[in-house]
Amino acid sequence: MTVRRIALLLAALLLLAACGGAEDDAGDAAEASEVTQASEPAAAPSEPSAATSDEAAAGAGAIEVSSTDLGEILVDGEGMTLYVFDNDSEGTSACTGDCEANWPPLTGEVTAGDGVDDSLLGTTERDDGSVQVTYADQPLYHFAGDQAAADVNGQAVGDVWWVVGPDGEKITDEVGQADDTADDSGY
Repeated sequence: MTVRRIALLLAALLLLAACGGAEDDAGDAAEASEVTQASEPAAAPSEPSAATSDEAAAGAGAIEVSSTDLGEILVDGEGMTLYVFDNDSEGTSACTGDCEANWPPLTGEVTAGDGVDDSLLGTTERDDGSVQVTYADQPLYHFAGDQAAADVNGQAVGDVWWVVGPDGEKITDEVGQADDTADDSGY
């Protein structure tokens, strides 16, 4: 569809919306949005999209160990960092609603990759009935702000979100802190 046709369609929809009631306005606006989105080429997202979050929440088949500035941490099969939340208790997720939009839960079936203790893998049922993966009885999450494998942008957010080591313990170092053993004298 050409830009001119889209513009004419939007103008017609706006004219119809001006004549209709509130119910028509919402439907016409949604319809116009769908037409515009369907006809425009997809641009690269600047932020994680809902599809990206949904894919992350669906799991990636395996939990693996990756070396980062924070040491060895758990990641999903795509290399995306996994986090635990201090506000969770006894294997129960406290992250719902808006929290879940930024911290998608790891759901689906996973297996233990190299360095991952299979006996620490488990699941918990979320309030919405979905099943979330746990490690050492801690629900696992992704962070919507991580864009690439091994990103750790969620580390220490609000002093309640942490990467987790292969032993099941949260790592509370801040990024760069784990490498502070280097000689700072310049030699």
